[in-house]
Amino acid sequence: MNAGPITVATILLIVVGGAAIGVLAGSHRRMDLEQWTVGGRQFGVLLVWLLMAGEFYTTFTFLGASGWAYSRGAPVYYVLAYQPLSCVVGYFLAPRIWELGRAYRAQTLADFFTARFSSERLGALVALVGIVFLIPYLELQLTGLGVIVEVASAHTVGRVPAMLTAFVLVAVFVYTSGIRGVAWVSVLKDALLLAVVIAVGVVIPQRYFGGIGPMFRTLARVAPRSLVLPGNTVQLGHAWFATTVLLTAFGAPVWPHLFAANLSAKSADTLRRNAIVMPLYGLTIPLVIFVGFAATVVLPGLRDGDLSMLALVAKTFPAWVLGIVGGAGALTAMVPSAVLILSAATLFMKNVVRPLLAPALDDRGVARGARWTVFVVTAIALGLAIRGSSTLVALLLIGYAGVAQFLPGVLLGAFWSRTTMRGVACGLVVGLAIVAGLMLSGRDPYRGLNAGFLGLCANFACVFLVSAAAWVPAPARARAG
Repeated sequence: MNAGPITVATILLIVVGGAAIGVLAGSHRRMDLEQWTVGGRQFGVLLVWLLMAGEFYTTFTFLGASGWAYSRGAPVYYVLAYQPLSCVVGYFLAPRIWELGRAYRAQTLADFFTARFSSERLGALVALVGIVFLIPYLELQLTGLGVIVEVASAHTVGRVPAMLTAFVLVAVFVYTSGIRGVAWVSVLKDALLLAVVIAVGVVIPQRYFGGIGPMFRTLARVAPRSLVLPGNTVQLGHAWFATTVLLTAFGAPVWPHLFAANLSAKSADTLRRNAIVMPLYGLTIPLVIFVGFAATVVLPGLRDGDLSMLALVAKTFPAWVLGIVGGAGALTAMVPSAVLILSAATLFMKNVVRPLLAPALDDRGVARGARWTVFVVTAIALGLAIRGSSTLVALLLIGYAGVAQFLPGVLLGAFWSRTTMRGVACGLVVGLAIVAGLMLSGRDPYRGLNAGFLGLCANFACVFLVSAAAWVPAPARARAG
């Protein structure tokens, strides 16, 4: 029996097992809108940790980080910087989000904007923008899954059939179990992923170089540019690094799916404790980057850097190990994809369709419509993934540049009582216009700065200035009354 069938069978066993866990997680619960979207707001530290870790450790980290280490070198270090910083941001912001979300009975990011600023139109705008920028992130997961299965199976299974099969399974367990299913599949995914990353990240440098230190000495001799900014690029220098770290660290808590994940916690203290322990999960990320650096020396000339980890694992380990790596990698795509799909479907039905098209629709109707919208969102993302060609990290950065524009509305709305709806709407439009203008014209980074960060700065300025101009002091309000 050759390597292909062994690997495919191992991947299939892991993927089907994960999907079965997802379906069973909600099989004995009544899935109303509250249970389906935020798990009844009853998740403790363990489930919140698994859910959040599932969203941080995605196909981007599994393949994209090693791919950027291989093709771009030092710019990949931003991954090591932004994740712990985002936990610091989350420690202070997530509990406040939870408190306001509970007070507003919010189930989505758009619910927060609708309730805080008394504007269903603003909520609908936020929902539409959120969906638009969730799609590249979902496309990232689909693309990564197709790459993983295709390469791990030695091309026995094609990229498109792999994506179709896995995401039919994802859509089924999201439809059945909602966010609870996602959390429980994360148990299997995290156990496999941590074992795989630790084994691969330690064994490969040891086998080919005699250890991590000798690997870096070899790399410094063979490819010294890979170890210092801007690496194997021209524009991704120190300014890009700093602005990208800030953009991604502060933008992470306002991803629509992570915002909803915060609302699933049973208390604000649960989120604080989660933020404290979450950086421990990131200790394995350097091991992924080590594999990309090792591949730079061992497998020079790969056409696609995103394949570097799988290609080096295939060269180094037997077929059954490659199957486990492929299965773990497939789950790293399926778990975040599930909550991305759930979030996009809920945003569309609850914050676009109901307020704008069907105001008489009750929660039961929203839940029913959102569950069927799961399949529509999956189909759209599949179509884009099949046609797309962007690198995994590029897709992630597009998403971050867009969703980070929600930060001024959330941050100032949560902590500054003078924030106005007009200020938030103005800031959002200006920030998105800058991001779209720079990215679509190929000027990202602009003068070395991340385009999303520039949009975010302008966004904050607009929200503050428009809100401050509209504020009327208390005595003046009394005289006007």
